[in-house]
Amino acid sequence: MESKRQQKFSRLIQKELADIFQREVPHLFGGAYISVSVVRVSPDLGLARVYLSLLMATDNKAVLQEIKENTKTIRHHLAQRIKNQVRVIPALAFYLDDSAEYAAQMDKLFSGLEIPPASEDDAAEDDAAGDEEDENTTR
Repeated sequence: MESKRQQKFSRLIQKELADIFQREVPHLFGGAYISVSVVRVSPDLGLARVYLSLLMATDNKAVLQEIKENTKTIRHHLAQRIKNQVRVIPALAFYLDDSAEYAAQMDKLFSGLEIPPASEDDAAEDDAAGDEEDENTTR
């Protein structure tokens, strides 16, 4: 579990990196919209693991590779923004956040399920079981 200090530091980095990706360096990544999903900071605040969601990108892995190649530039922009608030500018490690894709895949699976409607016999049994539970809870 992260300490309050780590949480506060990670929120600061998340906010500033999001702003950097939106306003200062969008030209480096071919027009891809980069969103900072989560930032996890090590206990010594020396390493920040940054999870990114990429939108409007044709090849997510290529954009991630481009981001990794420009880590020094991004870290420099971050340092200019937070240098008066922190002692050490953390090293940045970037990862793809695929939770949105995973959620979309789960939605697709659930929407593809064909659940037959309950027959009248099953519905009557469910009603009877529900009545028994009501009697047990009122006692």
